[in-house]
Amino acid sequence: MPKIAFIGAGSMVFAKNLVGDILSFEELSDSRITLMDIDEHRLEQTTEVAEAMVANGNVDATIESTTDRREALGDADYVLNMINVGGTEPFENEIRIPEKYGVKQAIGDTLGPGGIFRGLRTIPTMLDLAEDMEELCPDALLLNYTNPMAIICWALYESTDIETVGLCHSVPHTAEAIAEYTDIPQDELDYWVAGINHMAWFLECEWRGEDVYPLLREAMTDPETYEKDTVRFELLKHFGAFVTESSHHNSEYHPYFRTDEELIAELGGTNYAERMETATYLEGWKERSNERDNALAEFDDEEIRIERSEEYASRLIHSMETDTPRRLNLNVSNENGAIANLENDACVEVPCLIDGTGVRPCSVGELPPQLAALNRTHVNVQRLAVEGALAGDRERIHQAIKLDPLTAAELTLDEIHEMTEELIEANEAYIPDLN
Repeated sequence: MPKIAFIGAGSMVFAKNLVGDILSFEELSDSRITLMDIDEHRLEQTTEVAEAMVANGNVDATIESTTDRREALGDADYVLNMINVGGTEPFENEIRIPEKYGVKQAIGDTLGPGGIFRGLRTIPTMLDLAEDMEELCPDALLLNYTNPMAIICWALYESTDIETVGLCHSVPHTAEAIAEYTDIPQDELDYWVAGINHMAWFLECEWRGEDVYPLLREAMTDPETYEKDTVRFELLKHFGAFVTESSHHNSEYHPYFRTDEELIAELGGTNYAERMETATYLEGWKERSNERDNALAEFDDEEIRIERSEEYASRLIHSMETDTPRRLNLNVSNENGAIANLENDACVEVPCLIDGTGVRPCSVGELPPQLAALNRTHVNVQRLAVEGALAGDRERIHQAIKLDPLTAAELTLDEIHEMTEELIEANEAYIPDLN
């Protein structure tokens, strides 16, 4: 009966999915699940849904809830982190201040000014979480879902002995997209994917032993299909591989796609322009805030059922608890050179073998040089962001943003400096002191 602690469980829909995933495995259906959040109302909503799932599914799981993180962590075997630090004000600053300068972020949670400052305000809490784990559950596995994935995980690798892996659904979602574009059943695709979070590459993709890439290249010649994923098809055309994460996300990871409004509209396509607009994640997050406070309105307790989503957490836990071999793409340290031509201290997303002995990253060898080069543009930023956050080094944060591809495509060095200073001042209450 493993104890699984959910930190940040107030995100009810996501937490509900993860709880349902765990309970869907018979071998995990008697788990002790402890839900923790600092927002009592949202925690109560998640607890009610989880308890209904247990009752309706007639399983033996124990559901607990607490606003005390240390209580949640005590004797945990697995810790699932899904926190959001700071709320609306810093998020809005991270998007709107750069936008004022001309840096038009779509999401802002991975790289760029938004991702770097989101990392700055999240890392201190993550280090506190890891410190508590070292005292209360030192052998537990930390499964991180919070973005910016690579920056947060890298900071943890540098600062704690707690075993940490990052989980993201971009690989299965991308496989779903490839299956749609090529008219192939997703469960019949066989693929080998590696890179970094939100920029991993489908190095191999086969169906019944045949390469799927010719079908994918043919599919993108159809205008309707091309408009569904413009940026990723452009990257495929120019760099030779299909990348994880949506065109919406990828548009802000490169210097090519978000430098003027006409280009943004053009890449959005006739029917998909709204997906490419600036600040869509921020605006959607704000619109959904009221829904999150009233999430139970969408559910009838008697109708809540145990279902399994595509998320990796339950599969990973099941493999470790039952010694069932699986291969999943996870975010891990590159310390053993899983990707030979990326830095060994970077956080990489690679295939990992999981069973009762734990998580073992697979050796991918070298990425094609053009793909490794694109990944390095992010790794360089991530390194400086982590160093700046851990050391409270203002200059490192400035340098990280100056190396961001989208920011550098839009602004001069002096403009970037001014924008960064404004961000530091606006979010001073949410980030570490910077010297």
